[in-house]
Amino acid sequence: MIVITAPAGNIGGQVLAQVVKGSEPIRVIARDPDRIPAMLRQKVEVFVGSHGDHDVVSRAFDGAHSVFWLPPGDRTESSARAAYVDFSRPGCEAMRACGVKRVVGVSALGRGWPRPAGHVTATLELDDMIAQTGVHYRALACASLMENLLRQIDGIAETGVFHWPSPADLAMPAVATRDVASVAADLLLDPAWSGVDAIPMMGPQDISFGEMAATMSAVLSRHVRFQEMTMQDMHGMTLRRGASAGMAQAMVDMLTAKNEGMDHLVDRPVPNPATTDFRAWCVDVLAPAIAARP
Repeated sequence: MIVITAPAGNIGGQVLAQVVKGSEPIRVIARDPDRIPAMLRQKVEVFVGSHGDHDVVSRAFDGAHSVFWLPPGDRTESSARAAYVDFSRPGCEAMRACGVKRVVGVSALGRGWPRPAGHVTATLELDDMIAQTGVHYRALACASLMENLLRQIDGIAETGVFHWPSPADLAMPAVATRDVASVAADLLLDPAWSGVDAIPMMGPQDISFGEMAATMSAVLSRHVRFQEMTMQDMHGMTLRRGASAGMAQAMVDMLTAKNEGMDHLVDRPVPNPATTDFRAWCVDVLAPAIAARP
């Protein structure tokens, strides 16, 4: 039995779509099961509720050998630690009590960074908490997700401009969610691995926001420009989108650490499991998303 959390989300939905192709029975935990495509929903056992609820996870994990764990990262929580670590305490208790053997989680690059890094600091603390339950654990340590750019799809489509609080020429790793989901699904279906480890998910090469703009321009056949914004503007924008003050500060702390080199503390693994480059992502994801806008 495999349990998948966040099955209606971007990563969790892709994980579910791949895992259902195997022969293992599958359970999902979802607040709103109607968000799961009907063709997938009919193939799984659904537990309705939050995977931050002790009763829900205790019932869902009963008899399960593997779990895909992904907190929602609720931006209204008081802090990143509350959103990731505190949210996951019932799940970790249920993993131990129900005898779950393997857990795959979506994590972040940055192990060993010496200063607070907001969401990353909390996510790495969550990794440690999961490992302490005694399960075999693989943390998929992700660079920034290419899909984050979809939050600015209106600006890209309508004005040809996107913003981020980083220098235009600063090259950093970026990963497509489909690569993260593919690795997660393979691990969930593989009963052979053991121990605790992190797998860096960094994409095939570093890329700057200026290079992203040039690639978007070529793929979309229209001029796209990157405009650097300040961290103060990012903080204000995050608040306007409904985040708490603590979560807005966590975003700023994380992005500041990324600008200072946090994502380069490890090298790309060989072989590299994250092979989708930014141009391919623009062709396969960004361009269709823009075309589908009303």
